[in-house]
Amino acid sequence: MAGDPSSVISRGSLQSIVESGDAAATNVPNPIMQCLQIKPTPNPQGGPERFRVVFSDINNFIQSMIGTALNHHVHDGKLRKGVLVRIKNFVPNTVKGRRILIVLDFDVLEEFGEHDKIGEPVQLEAVKAEDELQQQPQQQPGNISSNGFYGNKPQQQPTPATTNASTRTNGSTTMSAAHANLYPIEALSPYAHKWTIKVRCTHKSDIKKWHNRNGEGKLFSVNFLDQSGEIRGTGFNQQCDQLYDVFQEGQIYYISTPCRVQMAKKQFSNVNNDYEMTFERDTIVEKAEDQDDVPQVRYNFTNIGDLQSVEKDTTIDTIGVLKEVGEVSQITSKSTSKPYDKRELTLVDNTGYSVRLTVWGNSATSFDVPEESVVAFKGVKVSDFGGRSLSLLSSGTMNVNPDIDDAHRLKGWYDAAGRNDTFNTHQNALSSTTGSGRKQDFKTIQQVKDENLGMSEEQDYFTLKATVAHIRQESAFYPACASDGCNKKVVEMDPGQWRCERCNKTYPKPQYRYIMTLNAWDYTGQLWLSSFDDTGKLIMGMSADELQEIVDNGDEQRRRDAFQDASWKTFVFRCRAKMDNYQDQTRVRYQIINANPVNFTTEASRLADIIKSYNIGSDGLFVQ
Repeated sequence: MAGDPSSVISRGSLQSIVESGDAAATNVPNPIMQCLQIKPTPNPQGGPERFRVVFSDINNFIQSMIGTALNHHVHDGKLRKGVLVRIKNFVPNTVKGRRILIVLDFDVLEEFGEHDKIGEPVQLEAVKAEDELQQQPQQQPGNISSNGFYGNKPQQQPTPATTNASTRTNGSTTMSAAHANLYPIEALSPYAHKWTIKVRCTHKSDIKKWHNRNGEGKLFSVNFLDQSGEIRGTGFNQQCDQLYDVFQEGQIYYISTPCRVQMAKKQFSNVNNDYEMTFERDTIVEKAEDQDDVPQVRYNFTNIGDLQSVEKDTTIDTIGVLKEVGEVSQITSKSTSKPYDKRELTLVDNTGYSVRLTVWGNSATSFDVPEESVVAFKGVKVSDFGGRSLSLLSSGTMNVNPDIDDAHRLKGWYDAAGRNDTFNTHQNALSSTTGSGRKQDFKTIQQVKDENLGMSEEQDYFTLKATVAHIRQESAFYPACASDGCNKKVVEMDPGQWRCERCNKTYPKPQYRYIMTLNAWDYTGQLWLSSFDDTGKLIMGMSADELQEIVDNGDEQRRRDAFQDASWKTFVFRCRAKMDNYQDQTRVRYQIINANPVNFTTEASRLADIIKSYNIGSDGLFVQ
């Protein structure tokens, strides 16, 4: 065991930390302390797991909260009672009059082993009243407007504080010195009560209005960034009026309590944080004088080739080379019946995969990025439509040819080799995942039957290479609603009057869609598969509208030829097997999710991998 642990501990460092205030990390760098106790904190809100740790410097001990990114030290058994710890990043604070330490990074000094409590440390004194007073931001009525404080109402003044974006310049006191409890975003939680953060506004939403049976109101949201992480803030009603014009994208601000921190509503946010902020009536917002010491943007990229392993509806960041730019089109929302502009982009990267990414609204109509540019996207939603696709959220951003290492590497690869590469899509990936994330390999038709896929309570997924042997022609397509996203069958009430009961609308003509049942063969057997419009177009080589036009023209020979030409073609089908009730009989229904022509390059690689999996003896025979 290395040395005397009591001689290594930074004795008396806790008192120096609390006396140093905002300069604690500079005055007391990397203090070494002993861990006396570890306890999980109660969390009735079901939030992330957090641990409260007691650290001692022999003279004193202090309650500490460690960042969630450090939980693995507890789970791995490295941080335990009696060990010595070098604390590399920390923030002193007070909660309800007690001194606490927010610990953001540390190393466990395992070479010193475990020891009983060293010395007889006592708890640090509670915060004195005058200390509390000094930690409050100075709010003198005579200089509030010139300080650049926002969202706070000065005493003895009936009107809200000005939203003038000026900064503090009077006297020798700088803004940084005025904030004794400067916190990193990662340290914010419902347990932290008195804090100030220095952050960059990376996104500001439009003002949104809402109506329900309890009344109406408005809100806006902003995303903030510092060196430690990101967090989302929301302002409602009065705070929306006061703060909306204050926050500008790209600017840096001090934000101080009172401000509520609660569990994040993930469905409304693209920020990777378990918590979010809600501005309150007296929340203080101050534009920072120094606009250079907070990063511009933080990415956590997911490669295009890894999208198949990402769970549906997850929000991610991604970067790729813009391979294709589609035209602007419109869809109509099912819930609001409002039209929305969209544009589909195709991205590729050096994993050998491409993905379709949809941008919406103004981002779609004003999109003018040239093809072969490198584009970084922050805040895109992963969908399983067509295998894997992406959609840029309203709170997301895109950055063209960003000056970052990932972009430079992609550009170099594309110019050297990628421009002439052939890319796989996630629709024809050699192996995919089910909704539960289980890996699924190619199956033969006999394996699908032998493994009873689809006969359990849960649906099963599989990939099948098979040949279309027969298509049921009598019900291969149907007249559908012309509204985007509806797809319900319509009924012809009168000539030129097609009625959709779901949309409660009448159209002069329907949009025909495939709903095809086909018989597929491979070398092990045959299987009946059901498919929808996208697969039908691929197999038939024409839209259902075009096929209906042939029928309307009475060209029976062309109709027969169309189905004959569609037969005996081989495809890679991604399928789902699920129990289904039909006419009081239970059976397994095999449905095609998506289909692709055989990619002979990837198919050859797959077959080569299968061959390699066999152990071939020196005599050329397969060895079991």
